[in-house]
Amino acid sequence: MTTEIIRSDDRHQWNNEWLDSRQSFPATGNFDLYKNAHGILMVHNDDTVLAGEGLDRHQHRNAEILTWVLNGSVVHRDSRDAEGEITRGVIQRMTAGRGIAHSERNGSSRKDNIELRVIQMWVAPDTDDLDPDYEERDLTAELASGELFVAASGMARDRTTSAVRIANRFAALHIAALPAKMSATLPAAPFGHLYVARGAITFDGQTLTEGDAARFADVGSVEVTAVEDSEILYWEMHAGFVV
Repeated sequence: MTTEIIRSDDRHQWNNEWLDSRQSFPATGNFDLYKNAHGILMVHNDDTVLAGEGLDRHQHRNAEILTWVLNGSVVHRDSRDAEGEITRGVIQRMTAGRGIAHSERNGSSRKDNIELRVIQMWVAPDTDDLDPDYEERDLTAELASGELFVAASGMARDRTTSAVRIANRFAALHIAALPAKMSATLPAAPFGHLYVARGAITFDGQTLTEGDAARFADVGSVEVTAVEDSEILYWEMHAGFVV
């Protein structure tokens, strides 16, 4: 097993007057997403968006885009006429396929002034130019359990779970809101990406705090333990890009 730790202060940062985007992989600007990817994970942004702000309609192609809200809400509209407000505990999956346009904004008005904090993740599909698609699932009960659960997956073994389906049969996203001192076992995989969204966790003598990430290669199962109430996101990936 090899492990690379990326501390919060070392993550790529991009901001303007209404957006603070902290990126596990450089995503805003002229970057090669495939070259910078880990496994098939190309984008993993932790974004804070001011009330009343957001991205106007823009285009995506050949990406599975996952949205997970930590605070506030996201209002989504796309060219397939799918629209909705994604809140805490709901995961959203958008298959860009051969092309989809969408907008996403903080659901709070400037009067209410609630900041949106949202994790957005892009993985590559295993087949290009699919029909664009959209799905969301309410995973509030799973989040409240304190256990590690599958939030999104394209793997055959997860078809009976409550996870949203992604168009890559080699990957799954696991999430847990771990109470202090509780442990979880991350599954073995050729590629793994662990992100601490809240709190602090330990594993193999390492401590990760909010905003830190660990990239694993050829990893066996890893036990992580919450130092305090914490939330983690873990990508289990059984394929990677050849670049």
